[in-house]
Amino acid sequence: MSDVEFERNEVAHCLIFRLNRPDQLNAQSDEMQAGILKGLDELTADPDLRVGIITGAGRAFCVGADLKQMAQKNEENRDIEARFAAGEFTLADKLAAQREVGALARQPVRTMGTNPYSLCPKPLIAAINGPCVAGGMEIAMDCDIRIASTEAYFGLFEPKRGIMAGFGVNHLPRTMPVGEAMYFLLTADRMSPDQALRNGFVHEVLEPDALLPRAIEIATMISANAPLAVEGSKAMVQFWRHYALEESLRLFDAIRMPVLNSDDAKEGPRAFAEKREPRWSGT
Repeated sequence: MSDVEFERNEVAHCLIFRLNRPDQLNAQSDEMQAGILKGLDELTADPDLRVGIITGAGRAFCVGADLKQMAQKNEENRDIEARFAAGEFTLADKLAAQREVGALARQPVRTMGTNPYSLCPKPLIAAINGPCVAGGMEIAMDCDIRIASTEAYFGLFEPKRGIMAGFGVNHLPRTMPVGEAMYFLLTADRMSPDQALRNGFVHEVLEPDALLPRAIEIATMISANAPLAVEGSKAMVQFWRHYALEESLRLFDAIRMPVLNSDDAKEGPRAFAEKREPRWSGT
């Protein structure tokens, strides 16, 4: 079973991405991230597809990174570092082993449109069917239109795990009022569907059974328009939204590394995996 399933709707000229790890509340795995990128490539290349819709299987949209997988990678990386320090690994061995476990790729995946390899010129709709937090909220954030179920909620909970909401700190102030964005980034509080609607983060809130039909209805309206006019309109808005983003990301990289390499960044996922409250050291 694939971590992302795809469904073509020929009437609406859309490709539905269904995140498909329902038992893990659609926590992002490496395979899911690769599947999203593959789907974006298909959507971009196929002239019969004009819109993408992303939603979740089961009761969640996406709860972000798989913290159990992250904790396991941290333990594996710790073992690699110990073997390098003991002289068992050369530097080349160490780097190869870290690439194998993904320890060199511990950064937010900008899945929906900020890296050249994944830039999608076609409109993307997030049909948010349930909990949409951390990396899941960041996926939704990078879509062009967001609609939510009454059973959804939102949050950038990364500070509770000792890390920064990497994509979120760069993009949330570009999608909702700055003061509201600061509140949720700093408190790691939960945002209800009504709050998300009030803040302009979502366009509509619907009953669960109406969510996907409404997303398809919106996709059908978009697909009825001239494709070049639609893509041109998106390109202009994306230019505005991404203006000075590279400068923001460079600053973020300088700020992120001390946080990401801290003991607290390892303690957060470990505490989550062990089902206990984290013990922050501030180091």
